[in-house]
Amino acid sequence: MVSAMSSTVRATVVQASSVFYDTAATLDKAERFLKEAAELGSQLVVFPEAFIGGYPRGYNFADQSPRGKESFRKYHASAINVPGPEVDRLAAMAAKYKVYLVTGAIEREGYTLYCSVLFFDPEGNYLGKHRKIMPTYWERLVWGFGDCSTTPVYDTPYGKLGSVICWENRMPLLRTSMYAKGIEIYCAPTADSGDTWVSTMTHVAMEGGCYVLSPIQFCRRKDYPSPPEYLYSPSEEFVTPDSDSIIWAGGSVIISPHGEILAGPNYEGEGLFTADLGMPIPDVRGEIPKAKFMFDVVGHYSRADILNLTVDNRPLVPVTFTSSPCKSKYRDDELEDLKKMGIFGDS
Repeated sequence: MVSAMSSTVRATVVQASSVFYDTAATLDKAERFLKEAAELGSQLVVFPEAFIGGYPRGYNFADQSPRGKESFRKYHASAINVPGPEVDRLAAMAAKYKVYLVTGAIEREGYTLYCSVLFFDPEGNYLGKHRKIMPTYWERLVWGFGDCSTTPVYDTPYGKLGSVICWENRMPLLRTSMYAKGIEIYCAPTADSGDTWVSTMTHVAMEGGCYVLSPIQFCRRKDYPSPPEYLYSPSEEFVTPDSDSIIWAGGSVIISPHGEILAGPNYEGEGLFTADLGMPIPDVRGEIPKAKFMFDVVGHYSRADILNLTVDNRPLVPVTFTSSPCKSKYRDDELEDLKKMGIFGDS
C-alpha cells in the first residue's frame, strides 16, 4: 500500500488531436506534449479518449462497401496491442519525464477493437488498463465491450487514480463502483465537447468527492485524411476538407471535489491545462475528507440496508476451455502391455 504524501500534485490535461491513421506520428506528438508538461512541473498527465489510434469522428462504419471495409482495415492497423511496442514506448516516456501517464488508446485484440485507457507510473511501469464497458451509439459498430475486470483504481502517492470514459460517466452504477474503490483522482477522457459536459463533470466531482480531470480532443477537418480516403459523414456538405473547420471543439477541464473549476474549459485550440490539486492545505488527500464531510455516497450517505450494488468483476470471455487429466486404472507396465496388444493407442 502506498502511503499518503502531504503535498499537492501538479496535474495536466492535454487537449489535442491524434494524427489519424498514423500511430507513430501520434506517439511523437504525445511525447512533445509530455515534454512541455514536464517543463511545467506536471507529475500527472492525462490524454484524451482514443488519442492513440484515433477517434473516428464523422466516419460511417455502417458502410459495408469495399471502401468501408478498407477504412476499417486502416483503423484496425492504427490500433495497438496491449502489451506491445507502443505500450513500451509510452512506458519509456513516462519514465523519461517522470510522470504518471494516463492516455486513451484504441486497443486491438485479435480482430476486435476496444476503446481503452492505459496507466503508467513515473518509473516506466505499465500499470494496467480500463476498457470502455459501453460504447455509445454508433461506436458499437466498431468497438467491442469491456467488462468490470478492467475498472482498476491505483494507489499513488497523490491519491487513488482511475478512469471512466466518456458517457460511461452517465452510468450511475459504474460511478458508484468506482467510488466504492476509493477513487480520488478521477480521469474522464471523453469525446463529448457539448455544452453540458462541464456540468456532468462538476456533478461527478461533487458526488464522488474527488478531483475530476477530463481531457478532450480538439480537432479540425484537416486533422483527418481528405476525401475520398476519409469521408466525413453524412456528407462533407457543411465541412470543407483540409480546412480549419472545427469538428471537435475541446472543452477540457479540471474540477475540485467541491465542484470548483481549477482549469479550463477551453474551446479555442490545442493546449495544456494545468492545476495544482490539493490546494490550499496543501494536501491532495486532505481536501477529500472536507468534500465528504456532508456527503459520502458509499459511506455515511448510503443506505445499504435498502439500496446496494453487486459488481461482477470477473473477465467475461466467449469461450472457456477446460480439461482434466485422465487417470488410468492400469499401472504403467500394464498400460504398456495393452498398447503392444493394440488395445490402447498412443493418441
